[in-house]
Amino acid sequence: MRDRYSICTHQPSVGQAPPYKEKDMPRGDKSKYTDKQKRQAEHIEEGMEKRGMPEKEAARRAWMTVNKIHKGGEKPGGGGYGKAEDKSVYRKGGQKGGRARARKSQSAMGGARKGARGRSSER
Repeated sequence: MRDRYSICTHQPSVGQAPPYKEKDMPRGDKSKYTDKQKRQAEHIEEGMEKRGMPEKEAARRAWMTVNKIHKGGEKPGGGGYGKAEDKSVYRKGGQKGGRARARKSQSAMGGARKGARGRSSER
């Protein structure tokens, strides 16, 4: 019975490796990523670790985010070469931060009373 997740559609000859094995890059190879992408992943990873996420999980999620934005490495031969950036990740982060800010009570943000007159209402 054939494995339903098998990539190769034909049986290789005895002693011969399947044809797709030779072309694949090893997992974790970052040679097709630009310096900017590597810095970006590092920055995202640091932020996640700062919030208490385990190091391995933070690194995994950071590279997932970079891949979502750039669709892979942007150097020639990489999957994201010549493709536009997907900015939805930035928008989502901004919306999350905005919602969190709106939920904070006024007292936690400096003691301003609800409905208090300030400079903006004096004009």
